[in-house]
Amino acid sequence: MNSTHEILEDNQIKLVISLDEQEFDEAVEKAFKRIAQEVRLPGFRPGKAPRKVLEARLGPGAGRNEAIQDAVPEYYVKALIEHRVDAIDSPSFEVTGGQDEGALTFEAIVPVRPQIDIDNYESLEVEIPAPVATEEEVDLQIDAMREQFATLEEVDREIEEGDQVTIDIAGSYEGKEVEGLTTTDYIYEVGTGAVVAEIDENLKGVSVGDVVDFEAEHPDEEEEGKLSFQIQVKKNQVRVLPEVNDEFASSASEFETAEEMRSDIQQRMTEMKRAQSSAVVRDRIAQTLAEKVDIELPPAMIETEITTRIQDLAMRLQSQGLELERYLEAMGTDISSLREEFSQGADTAVKVDLALRSVVAKENLFPDDEKLEEYFSLLGSQMGADSEQAREMLTDSGRMLELEADLGKQAAIEWLYERAKIQDEQGQEINQSDLEPPEESIENNEDTEGDED
Repeated sequence: MNSTHEILEDNQIKLVISLDEQEFDEAVEKAFKRIAQEVRLPGFRPGKAPRKVLEARLGPGAGRNEAIQDAVPEYYVKALIEHRVDAIDSPSFEVTGGQDEGALTFEAIVPVRPQIDIDNYESLEVEIPAPVATEEEVDLQIDAMREQFATLEEVDREIEEGDQVTIDIAGSYEGKEVEGLTTTDYIYEVGTGAVVAEIDENLKGVSVGDVVDFEAEHPDEEEEGKLSFQIQVKKNQVRVLPEVNDEFASSASEFETAEEMRSDIQQRMTEMKRAQSSAVVRDRIAQTLAEKVDIELPPAMIETEITTRIQDLAMRLQSQGLELERYLEAMGTDISSLREEFSQGADTAVKVDLALRSVVAKENLFPDDEKLEEYFSLLGSQMGADSEQAREMLTDSGRMLELEADLGKQAAIEWLYERAKIQDEQGQEINQSDLEPPEESIENNEDTEGDED
């Protein structure tokens, strides 16, 4: 195979591909063998009719036409790999020679990814929430712990929202008791609407010993009548939270004092916020970068992004033992609606891709041999192969360009992250070091690993 490429206008490349007569005749020979399996000729078993007999019966063009249909896409892919063409959509083909005899020559006009040139990206400004746990957030976390150790205390007053009431409940429909809506000594938290929505408004303001009768809408919309309820209130209790003191700390945590417990909670919440904020910064860098892209996006790239999102969903579902079709049925939707849903933000993702590629090119952030070898070694170990076999697999499958682009974009994000100007919602500057795990935490992890060794 010989091939050349020519850059055209409007983000297209023309590939000219030729196979000499001998090489293409091998493809014709294979085509006739396939035809022999399908054609029934008197005196020959399936697949045994020789080429000359088939040519005499079907005409010499039969095998040649099938060979062209097979060879064009096959050698087109080889040319894409050879010339490192970043195709984004299906090409248009034209066979320019060899339809009847001789060498085969064809052209492919290939839509390729636009290359853009962005600027003013060296020090992007991004805003994030302060990566420190506030006193209010720590209080909320401690209150959640207190809820786990709450006790119930009986009270003598009218029922209020949040009270834990013990009730006998009888539910009926058209005079017949409804299974599941009739029970005794049922403990119910007022305000949750767990039985029917109307139960809360009828319980609030009543007292122990009262009997409440009311009607409620039937949960089954096909039923026209209403449910009838009678509830007897037998007990009213409130949740009492323990005080935050040393006794509580020793019961609810590994610490002896409330001060130590609070300090640990604040530290862990701050570490979590730092890790989350680091990811948020990178995401907002990407979003800010996308705003610098002002070209008309190729529809094929947007459609590819939507398809990729659907494939990612299908893989996640498959890892959980689910099929995409079953998932769509359960959600009451279809693939067309899913594509419409996933189209939201697809254009931004395409802009991010183009912008990051621009940064890679301008800052020469392409992966070097060492980085590629590191990836191949990791992939090879996962495949049970060596790095060279992993490299060959990616090269032969035409995925090397995609890999190099992904590694380059990762490097671009890190390059931009290191140089970004970060501030919180109050305009306070945040250093990248403020988003790293605390040294004390890292040292503790290292000490733990050392102990394990």
